Amino acid sequence: MGFFAEPAFFLLLVPIVGIAVVLGIAEKPLARYGCAVSIVMLLLLFSRSLESLAFFVGYLVWSFALAWYVARLFAQEHPQRIARYRICLALQIAPLAIYKVGVVFEPDFLGFLGMSYITFKTVQVLIETRDGLIEHMGAFEYLYFLVFFPTFTSGPILRSRKFVEDMNARLTRDQYFDLLYRGAGWFILGALYKFVGAAIGQWGMWFLPSVVGTESAGAAVLANIVYALGYTVYLFFDFAGYSHMAVGLGFALGIEVPRNFRSPFVALDIKDFWNRWHITLSHWLRDFVFMRFSAASFEHKWFTSPVTTACLGFIINMTLMGIWHGLTIDYLVYGIYHGCLLAGCELMQRKWGFYKKHKRDRWFKVCSWAVTMIAVIFGLALFSGQVLHNPL
Repeated sequence: MGFFAEPAFFLLLVPIVGIAVVLGIAEKPLARYGCAVSIVMLLLLFSRSLESLAFFVGYLVWSFALAWYVARLFAQEHPQRIARYRICLALQIAPLAIYKVGVVFEPDFLGFLGMSYITFKTVQVLIETRDGLIEHMGAFEYLYFLVFFPTFTSGPILRSRKFVEDMNARLTRDQYFDLLYRGAGWFILGALYKFVGAAIGQWGMWFLPSVVGTESAGAAVLANIVYALGYTVYLFFDFAGYSHMAVGLGFALGIEVPRNFRSPFVALDIKDFWNRWHITLSHWLRDFVFMRFSAASFEHKWFTSPVTTACLGFIINMTLMGIWHGLTIDYLVYGIYHGCLLAGCELMQRKWGFYKKHKRDRWFKVCSWAVTMIAVIFGLALFSGQVLHNPL
């Protein structure tokens, strides 16, 4: 059963949300109910592949063992705790890395749906335990954080401390009604995005290029532009659609799932775009990769210029983002491309006097917006394989 796609999923949401509403109105805790429902939904998700289910259960056991060991290391202030923590971090990332490499050679390589997103959670817990931000996280809290089904397959990416705070909160009836009301709005908007907006984008992507044709060079160029625009519309409404529905469903279960999209097509530069598109991914990479690389660079004096540090940090950050999507040339080039765009934006904003002089002028904002949108649409054409493997 696919989440946010198959009719069976939406039919099951009726009793799931109905019981949650009854509990919320009665001011009862929702955490145990939400965890039990999540486990049932994941069993249904993996019901078509017992191998994936077994691998998922093994991954949970593996993650619990690593989290427990790292917590003990820092609770006891073990003299070799940093070195051992790094080994545990590598071991936590290893299953996903092996899977990403494996599927390049064998499409049915053993893994499970949602593995990429759950790895963000498990890695985050290890890092924040090392930083002293997580002093204690109970086994039930950790389990619910990992199996929370609305965000399991496609995000948004949750943060552990906020999740634990939400799951342990005792909501009043009015507070729950406020969450439920906002959640219903997000869910309805997401459904419209996914089943109307994405369908229109997909129709445009496949139908309109055939109308334009490819008989001449000019027509072929126009057909590719139309295809790229259609794919951009489709991907946004599809991705934002199920992200919004996940937000709404999370609210109904008492968890404030973070927003993942915020009007990305009004962005005036590529930095602004990544603060609006797949927000939880870009912010996770910012906090756990970019900021740590920058801090290490300043500490060890790897570069004399902070601009150089920032530019290289952006390229590393986005290259990892591309690799996370998959070890294919399309994803890798997409990641490097956006890393270079962000580095170029950093250089422009820090060093270009013309930018500093005119950045508040209306004409400059319009031009900056147009260039950003062209760069974004071309980037998504790279992501889809259109540029390197032209489907037309």
